[in-house]
Amino acid sequence: MQILAIADRPPDQPIKTILLKHAIDVIVTLGDLEQQQIYELEQITDIPKLGVYGNHCSGMYMTELGIENMHLRTLEIDGVTFGGFEGCVRYKNTSAKMYTQEESIELLRDFSRVDVMLCHAPPFGVNDEPDDSVHAGYKGLREYVEQKAPGYLLHGHTYPKEDALVTQLGSTQIVYVFGSKVITISK
Repeated sequence: MQILAIADRPPDQPIKTILLKHAIDVIVTLGDLEQQQIYELEQITDIPKLGVYGNHCSGMYMTELGIENMHLRTLEIDGVTFGGFEGCVRYKNTSAKMYTQEESIELLRDFSRVDVMLCHAPPFGVNDEPDDSVHAGYKGLREYVEQKAPGYLLHGHTYPKEDALVTQLGSTQIVYVFGSKVITISK
């Protein structure tokens, strides 16, 4: 299965150009995007579109663009189960998509195992800056990955250095996305 993932900034080329170059089965958005940056998705109706909001999202564009909001939901596509968790660790009082570490632990405690977990922020200690409240990962996601071992976890939000990029946590493959990335997963 090939996934086109988009996070934190629009792709460097039109989405339709990417679709012509790759046999994409699913398109996912991982947050901190504005509707006008990914407006092309509205015209794409033959490929499933899934997503989670980031902490800088309005929380309003998914329905208009035909994207399934995956926050705390699961959905199976071609035998692959997707799930999601939005936002980032709460670093200020706002209506933005943010949760405390304790809330993330509680919200994910009984969340079903999925094959592909879609997140804005990463798990705590994975491609994050634990001492920076804005770019710390979720402890709830860390516990989820350690206990449920999804096959893949896709995230954006942070800015890890290429030489320090964490790509595995236990048996879970971690995929960091900034802009767009075509990801091939095995079922």
